[in-house]
Amino acid sequence: MSPSQIIVFATPVFFLLIAIELAVGYKRQRNTYRLADAVSSISLGMLSQTSAVFTRLLRIGIYMALFEHVALWRNDAFWTSLPGWLLALVFYDFCYYWLHRMGHESAVLWAAHAVHHQSQDYNLSTALRQTSSGALLGWIFYVPMALAGVPPLVFAIVALIDLLYQFWVHTEQVGRLGWFDRWFCSPSNHRVHHAVNDAYLDKNYGGVLIVWDRMFGTFKDEDDQERCVYGTRGLLNSWDPLWANAQVYAGLAHDSWHARSWLDKLKVWIKPPGWRPADVAERFPKPAFSMAQMQLYHPPMSRTVQGFALVQFGILLAGVAAFLWQADAAPLTHNAIWFSVLLVSQWALGAVMQGRIGMWMALMLQSAALATATSALGLTEWHWIFKPLTMVIAIVLIAFSAYPLRGEGRFDHKNWWLMAAALAGSLAGDVFLMVPGFFIPGLVSFLVAHLFYVALFKRGQCWFPHRGALVATLGIGVAMYAFLWTGGLPPALRAPVAAYVLVIALMAAQAIGRATVLRDGPALLVALGAGFFMLSDSLLATNRFVQPLPLSQVWVLSTYYAAQALIVGGWLLGQKAGSSARGRSHQATPSAAATA
Repeated sequence: MSPSQIIVFATPVFFLLIAIELAVGYKRQRNTYRLADAVSSISLGMLSQTSAVFTRLLRIGIYMALFEHVALWRNDAFWTSLPGWLLALVFYDFCYYWLHRMGHESAVLWAAHAVHHQSQDYNLSTALRQTSSGALLGWIFYVPMALAGVPPLVFAIVALIDLLYQFWVHTEQVGRLGWFDRWFCSPSNHRVHHAVNDAYLDKNYGGVLIVWDRMFGTFKDEDDQERCVYGTRGLLNSWDPLWANAQVYAGLAHDSWHARSWLDKLKVWIKPPGWRPADVAERFPKPAFSMAQMQLYHPPMSRTVQGFALVQFGILLAGVAAFLWQADAAPLTHNAIWFSVLLVSQWALGAVMQGRIGMWMALMLQSAALATATSALGLTEWHWIFKPLTMVIAIVLIAFSAYPLRGEGRFDHKNWWLMAAALAGSLAGDVFLMVPGFFIPGLVSFLVAHLFYVALFKRGQCWFPHRGALVATLGIGVAMYAFLWTGGLPPALRAPVAAYVLVIALMAAQAIGRATVLRDGPALLVALGAGFFMLSDSLLATNRFVQPLPLSQVWVLSTYYAAQALIVGGWLLGQKAGSSARGRSHQATPSAAATA
């Protein structure tokens, strides 16, 4: 059985214990769970396990190489005896103590470990909240075990035991355990470790044994008079799994880039978390941490969104289990494609819970990811479902977004109909391109869709407000057309393709010019989407007329759906912002009239 399959088997046990903890919390009227936080934590655990499929070679491969070539003592018979197993577990826990401790004392290691500490709740779901980048440097701390000749199988099993043991200590429902607390990592000891209180900060690093902390001066007993406050001192304030893993790295990269001294650029990564070069701290000040100002991150979620999140979470959990079950035997390319689908789905779920996107946009992104994956992997029947479904969802999204705004006096029906028509044209193009021999109808459908987009982006603007953008997009179009011509574009398609290239270049120019006039985020997203359209069509044409591209469906469809999502999302944000501005204007007008 592979390591990934072991995790799949362990998952029901994790959820059973979570359910028990939840029931105990409700019975005691001390519930420690919030839906969004728990889903976010478990989602990060999913991401940690799915990404581990790609980093396992780094973690186990390096260990095996060191074991085979530089081990100082080889005695497999000893290490597979009962005393050997026990010693290996203690040895691993000792190495883990130093990895864990340095994860709090060196910024680059904290950047990986911080993910585990970001939750402001403390429950068994927090135990599943794990980093996806810890393997990059974490292997260094287990080199002594390889040098001592601990066989890779023994190393892998004691590592799993050490990890699984730590699950149960993430709870507030278990109090002091007397003598057990003096020797082992326990819920009480580990609550201290997760706290940001001054008295508790950076204490109790032990994984199974707490004696390491007592030996090396990092132990702190839980004080009944000082309640633990959880989280990190640089609050995440997000349910985004990508940002959760990148937040600290981004801050370190920022400070390293802006530091004037080359030595400081390096020290930013090595020094303890929170250390900043004096010149960087002066130019980019940050407020000092204050427990009094530490607020719980809890954006509101309607009952509908909560139900959506639960259903999505269940589907994601099943998808991750299916992925892990076959991952160790599947080709790397297949794993990468399905991993990308899961990642898009996890990001979309976090964005919905955070209120960044709506449920229909999340469904559009997830359907787009599945359409791309099923095409790339040759799952034709499923592709026939998800490709048209994606644009159907986009049209439904537009309809649902327009509905609450219809009663406004300045509601512009033409804008919404143009957007719906553009998406309908794209839907027709998607269907035609799936049918052999219907390339020309597909091309015409997309040409019509782009014309609707041009008309939409023209609304309220002059033609091509930025002449430089017009020249640039036309230049790119001419260069692409010349490339296709010399690469073997059939004579019968030269005129239709020329018309198509011209229209899409004009669409991109109009979108970019619109963004230069409006100078806001939504318009920039639309312009970026138009750019992705040009890229997607260029990849499609190159693959079809010049030479086949490796994984062509991945690149063509991913950029195509990125274009559609950016245009739809950016345009809707602009419409809602305009509606809000009109609403404020209408509210202000009666007041002004009354004053007059």
